[in-house]
Amino acid sequence: MTAVDWVIVVLRVVLPALILPAFVIPLVWIERRVAAFIQDRPGPNRVGPFGLLQSPADILKLFMKEDTVPASADKLLFLLAPALAVFAALSTFAVIPYGPTIEVAGHSIPMIGADISIGLLYVFAITGLSVYSIVLAGWSSNDKFALMGGIRSSAQIISYELAMTTAAAGVVLAAGSFRLTDIIGMQQGAYHLLPFLPRWNVVPQCFGFLVFFISAFAETNRLPFDLPEAEAELVAGYHTEYSAMRFGSYFLAEYINVIVASAMTTTLYFGGWSLPGYHPHGILGGAVSLCVFAAKTAFFVLVFIWVRWTLPRFRYDQLMKLGWKALLPLALVNLLWVAGLEMYRLHR
Repeated sequence: MTAVDWVIVVLRVVLPALILPAFVIPLVWIERRVAAFIQDRPGPNRVGPFGLLQSPADILKLFMKEDTVPASADKLLFLLAPALAVFAALSTFAVIPYGPTIEVAGHSIPMIGADISIGLLYVFAITGLSVYSIVLAGWSSNDKFALMGGIRSSAQIISYELAMTTAAAGVVLAAGSFRLTDIIGMQQGAYHLLPFLPRWNVVPQCFGFLVFFISAFAETNRLPFDLPEAEAELVAGYHTEYSAMRFGSYFLAEYINVIVASAMTTTLYFGGWSLPGYHPHGILGGAVSLCVFAAKTAFFVLVFIWVRWTLPRFRYDQLMKLGWKALLPLALVNLLWVAGLEMYRLHR
């Protein structure tokens, strides 16, 4: 590899990690605006035009606040937990394709951090690390509310991750690969008998998409599944004892996880960066594909925001019953359905 190739590899990996946190600033402003619209109130409109500087002002405030550590806390684990949360959130995006491979000055540039053959397994493995940061935060704080939040989170993520991975197994079965670029590749084009209908996985696997997307709310600890925080019961849950930018780290990780979950939904069920009948070429084609991917991802991010300010929080027993008695059986039915479709396709 030449020096230029090494620079391209570094930029492919580093740029998404730098850009994702920058997206959180406008995303917080959008969430506040959407919440205000739903609740029929103005929302942030004082700091800067249209309140656009409210989020930077809050970040500045977090940097200036005192970073406190409880006297009875396990200091090492207490300080490690938020860093692990941000690491897990940022690392997940590395294998998600956000565009096709483009040619620039004789160099092929895949629009993905790392196109590995076990991309989907990597996503679920790194996603599983996020629960460790929450459990560590709850236990190391030596606070009963934080500990209860950590225990809730571990039970919740284990329950819903099983349904989520079972739903995603249907996509793997249809694509015959764990590589996310292959999964996007098999969704390009349209059906022969129905040329107006894209070959996205959401069409034959609508139940799988439903299970995956609902589970994503539980995985990201967003309403109506934010039981690990549950302000009315647990003060602030697992991050009760955190302050300043360590609290901000959990805030940052949550929004990055929302973006990643939306990007994964787009990749697995809505064709990723592709559109029916569109074949990208060159830099312009790559830019258009990137915009398509961003638009699809932004739509699901807005759904996350809309649901948060529309639905009430589940009770904990309702949360667990939904995961084990509704979503997991539905994911298994979807897997059997996909297996039947594949057998029919192979033997027709």
